Amino acid sequence: MKNIQLNPASYATLVFDCDGVLLDSNKVKTQAFYQAALPYGEIAAQALADYHVANGGVSRYKKFSYFLEHIVTKHIEGAALENLLDRYAEFVRSGLLSCDVASGLQELRNKTPNTRWLIVSGGDQAELREIFRQRELDGLFDGGIFGSPDIKEDILSREQSSANIISPALFIGDSKYDYKAASESRIDFLFMSDWSEVENWQQWCAENNINSLQNISALIENCMPLPFPKNA
Repeated sequence: MKNIQLNPASYATLVFDCDGVLLDSNKVKTQAFYQAALPYGEIAAQALADYHVANGGVSRYKKFSYFLEHIVTKHIEGAALENLLDRYAEFVRSGLLSCDVASGLQELRNKTPNTRWLIVSGGDQAELREIFRQRELDGLFDGGIFGSPDIKEDILSREQSSANIISPALFIGDSKYDYKAASESRIDFLFMSDWSEVENWQQWCAENNINSLQNISALIENCMPLPFPKNA
């Protein structure tokens, strides 16, 4: 991975992951996976929570499908995929409405007036749009808010094809999957560490030559106005 220009104002598009980047919601979702799987017992619930942490950024649909196919050893009546998804959504909603929002988002938006902003998340798309609407944050993301059941690679490819994501673009994420999706789409990547659940992230970033910052506030410090309008 090349060393990228960390000035966000130099990019035509900023693509944000949600959990661990915009919202301090990683632990909220880990606990929600555990609670949703408890009908199968504490051991199975913990196994799902561990699988979720190890596969940050992957959609809940894939995680619960994996749970039912590879972790669960017995059938529980009424706990099929849709039931698990419903239980998870109930637990996670209140957490997403109350968890901390990244400091400095509005300031960064003000400093990047010519840059399009998108969210590309593993979270449920309809749920994300409603949460960001209720928290009065949706207006920041003029490029849209996108999530599962579509996977990140497909979302990025689709939005690139429709010219909603314009190069140069920067993906800001907190998981190994975010890096993979950005790399496959030939989008620069920045790892945000403060809320990430990636173990030994410093070593991983060093081994892959990945740029990292702690949070949005640190990114603002790198934001320098361009000498002329980008589209001039």
